[in-house]
Amino acid sequence: MNINYRPEIDGLRAIAVISVIFYHANVVIFDEKLFKGGFIGVDIFFVISGYLITSLILKELNTTQSFSFMNFYQRRVRRILPPLFFVMLLCFPVAWVHLGPGNFIDFSKSILYSISFSSNFYFWDMGQQYAAANSLLKPFLHTWSLSIEEQYYIIFPIFLFIIFRYLRNYLLLFLIVSFIFSLLLADWGSKNYPSATFYFLHSRAWELIAGSFLAFSEIYQHYKKNNLIIQNSLSFIGFFIILFSIIFGKTYFPHPSFYTLAPVLGVCLVILFSNKNTFISKILSTKFFVGTGLISYSLYLWHYPIFAFARINELDPGNILNFLTLIIPIIILSILTYFFIEKPSRNRETKFKIILSSIFLLLIVIITLNLLVINKDGFKKRMPPLLQGINFNTPPWKLLKNDNNEICHNKKNGCVFNPSSKKKVFMIGDSHPAALMFNLKDRVVKRNYSFTTFTLDGCLYFKGFNLINKHTKIIDKKCNNDYFLELDNMLKNQQNSIIILSGRFPLYLNNSRFDNQEGGVENGDWPYLYHSLGQFNNIQSSFRNSIHTISKNNKIILIYPIPEVGLNIKDKILATSQKNIFLKENYNFDDFLEPKKVFTTSYSTYIQRTKSSFDLLNSIKGKNIYKIYPHELFCNNQIKNRCMTHNNKHIFYWDDDHTSLQGSKMINDLILKEIKKIEIDFNKSN
Repeated sequence: MNINYRPEIDGLRAIAVISVIFYHANVVIFDEKLFKGGFIGVDIFFVISGYLITSLILKELNTTQSFSFMNFYQRRVRRILPPLFFVMLLCFPVAWVHLGPGNFIDFSKSILYSISFSSNFYFWDMGQQYAAANSLLKPFLHTWSLSIEEQYYIIFPIFLFIIFRYLRNYLLLFLIVSFIFSLLLADWGSKNYPSATFYFLHSRAWELIAGSFLAFSEIYQHYKKNNLIIQNSLSFIGFFIILFSIIFGKTYFPHPSFYTLAPVLGVCLVILFSNKNTFISKILSTKFFVGTGLISYSLYLWHYPIFAFARINELDPGNILNFLTLIIPIIILSILTYFFIEKPSRNRETKFKIILSSIFLLLIVIITLNLLVINKDGFKKRMPPLLQGINFNTPPWKLLKNDNNEICHNKKNGCVFNPSSKKKVFMIGDSHPAALMFNLKDRVVKRNYSFTTFTLDGCLYFKGFNLINKHTKIIDKKCNNDYFLELDNMLKNQQNSIIILSGRFPLYLNNSRFDNQEGGVENGDWPYLYHSLGQFNNIQSSFRNSIHTISKNNKIILIYPIPEVGLNIKDKILATSQKNIFLKENYNFDDFLEPKKVFTTSYSTYIQRTKSSFDLLNSIKGKNIYKIYPHELFCNNQIKNRCMTHNNKHIFYWDDDHTSLQGSKMINDLILKEIKKIEIDFNKSN
């Protein structure tokens, strides 16, 4: 069953894909990001999909009183799978060349989840924040939206068929209830569980159902009979709302939520009230918009991996010249994919058996290749020797697990090892001490201590404060004063315990991410701040008070700031080594590691960045206070006024600010020295 072709729908697709491309590119002109709300493009696609799918189903049901699920899913397979598999296959050799083992494994897993239409669950489980700096390096992150659509295509036709067959009079009620329920879940979830809300179908379904309303109204209510003035006015208002949302939208708005109603309403108005005689329809039906809309699926598939691989190779698509350079191959590949993959596979004259056989063959190849990547640990031997010793698969802060195989970091109640021991060590702080725990735990337990962890992302021990999103004002569910009070009460009741406190002090005291002043800039805004509840004027006074209180009966080890880098050092080394190879220079990796060529950061920049942190930690004194200075390990050693990121044998960092296992071991050596001092001091006092 076909539905009447509407060129303005392709025009809307063009608006959607153009906005998404500019948003993902992060194009900046005159220090202003274009299309700040470009992520709305995905919501436009959802409404269009809901409208077209429901129109097709309802028209067939009304005409035949039945519905062919076989034909429906056959059309979905023809449209979606061949281009998707084609892009995946062509991206694989690029990934082989440009991705390190860990990223290669992540790449392969994302592909395997994508072909099963569950990549939204994968990226949610990975804690992947959409549009964050690291997400821009994931070539197939954008497939989350395809997964949602396919999940909807599987579930919705079945429900719609059942309602139409047995409860036809309640069809509209079913749509209304489903819409309201999903929207309420989305708005509530965006404030309480933002990541799951962003990635899951239950909070996106209302956008697709909005499109279903349009189909229902056209088929049963015939709202299109309004006069031309009304049609022009309402379609124009809808188009204006769409453009306004795309140009001026804010990423920190809860999304999807009630805020998303505006662009969704805009799309609905355009679809419902535009026709060949309306002004907006004539604009959207121009050759440029229709042509772009026709290749929009291919454009969507190609743009994200190309931008990701460009960023991996230190080519920023946000630079307008770089963007223009990259958009040309994106357009060319999309046109070729449309004419040689999309159109032939959708052509009814092409037998479905041929399409299915081709898809099956591609599927076998894709699955085999990517399973090999996972089973072979990302083919580490492709890498320079220095990189082969890095654990690319799992960040150091996720390595320590309890007996139930639960990751200890970000576990509110923490983990306890060797609990029967009366001698106790506590590790308190954010992800920086969490990166130390895997190596430290065994060494501490070996000395017959119990080892307890309390580490949360972005969370230091600031009693009397809540960590809030400075844009939305939403209080963090884990890192808040309730958590600090629980921690405070527990630590105050300890006697003769060793409490290790560490964290990324410069981030919280400066309220900004790191710029090494030499081209290494940590991407993205730091969207959080610590909000006082009135007990303390600032986090410094809170921290000093807490340390003073718990140090009365316990030994405190304070770890000074670990030097930040401003760039992912292992990725930087990999990219540099590859560039040298591809430029066919006389390449010797050992020469690359000479002190004069090694990647370093400025010690003076470190001192400037950490001044307030040093002032805070230096102000804390007492007989029970012990201090560790990680910068002495990395800075002013091999090169004057420089901080090292690696030597000839090891890389000290896992990313741009967390230590690798080797870097963690070096800091833990210092911690163990202080623990031994504490033991000596304790024996002297007794």
